[in-house]
Amino acid sequence: MADGTGYGKLELTVVLTRIMLPFLTLVAIAAAVMGMLNSLNRFFAPALSPAMFNVGIIASAVLLVPIMPRFGLHPITAIAIGAIVGGLGQILLQLPSLYREGYRYQPKLDPSDSGLHEILRLIGPGTVAGAAVQVNLLVNMILATGEGTGAVSWLSYAFRVMYLPIGIFGVSIATATLPAVSRHAAQDQLGGVRDTVSTALRMMLILNVPALVGLIVLASPIVGLIFERGSFVSSDTASTAAALTFYAPGLIGYSAVRIAVPCFYALGSSITPTLVSIMSVGLNIVLNLILVRLLGFRGLALGTSIAALANALVLLVLLRRRLGGLDARRIIETGGKIAAAAVVMGFAVTMSHDWLVDIVPGSSLASRLLQVFGSIGTGVVVLIAAAMLLRVADWDQVRRHLLSRRTKPS
Repeated sequence: MADGTGYGKLELTVVLTRIMLPFLTLVAIAAAVMGMLNSLNRFFAPALSPAMFNVGIIASAVLLVPIMPRFGLHPITAIAIGAIVGGLGQILLQLPSLYREGYRYQPKLDPSDSGLHEILRLIGPGTVAGAAVQVNLLVNMILATGEGTGAVSWLSYAFRVMYLPIGIFGVSIATATLPAVSRHAAQDQLGGVRDTVSTALRMMLILNVPALVGLIVLASPIVGLIFERGSFVSSDTASTAAALTFYAPGLIGYSAVRIAVPCFYALGSSITPTLVSIMSVGLNIVLNLILVRLLGFRGLALGTSIAALANALVLLVLLRRRLGGLDARRIIETGGKIAAAAVVMGFAVTMSHDWLVDIVPGSSLASRLLQVFGSIGTGVVVLIAAAMLLRVADWDQVRRHLLSRRTKPS
């Protein structure tokens, strides 16, 4: 069946695939550049680079979609072009920093290089360990097809919103932690690795526990602000928000895994995270088969969250044994205090949003922006005050992490 541009679905798929073929190569280069900069304790440009993908997609949607039919192309082609632009942007944003560090590319391949052999040894287990999230999502999408029209989209949109704090906080902390962990591991300083991981976990909790609470209490307003327009109606917002609420607890698990897995690699153990990842996928499948019968598509989100938390817990228990401890008492104390502060924040955010809806009613973009960001602003102020009153440890370090371009966990 052809559309107005003369493309059938198969032909359009082939065209989009051809356009996007270079994307994986671009992302691989961007990741290599990111790794080099992180090894030099340069974190600002690498942390920003993933956002270039979104910039490319949004810019192409605004600028290119309207003009694609003039060239006999389907409008969706602009999004494929935007993906390539975004992939290229991830590289270009980081190259100046790498150039200033003295890097100059020279084509060279030495099959006898020991570093190359080490990468080849780790790449297989690393790929399996890193694939758990994608495999679990695939399982969700397959099972969601039996949950009625829209379930696949609701879960997909909810996961994207949930994963945003991971990209901002979880990944940045894990990335900043890795060089210090690798340095201590190379010098056989297990105490240094232990202290670094413990600090990273406490910082992760301070940032992600409030984000978790915020996602739950503002699920509907956030989803409505981002997606509710065109064919995405209020019932879609309610369903996506429900999925987001059940996905949200997984935020802690995914972020903890991001911190723990590279530590095993730095310690020379690639098999452990691989086996735990496989266990996580199996658990996710079992939980989803059970919970989808009880909660529908919401059960798929909940099963994925539980599997992520289980993945993190097993990894941290094994890492604790490997390192002779993780200063669990401090981690639990920090987690408890920030959880209490986040609950207070949650009540404040709920009250603030209700008040803003009363004084700025309506569902226009301007009204939604004020309602959501006004509530978030109130939540941030209340969270800071509550955290200071509760004397949450590492609060100042988190503030420096957010404001500094060069974060170096010790």
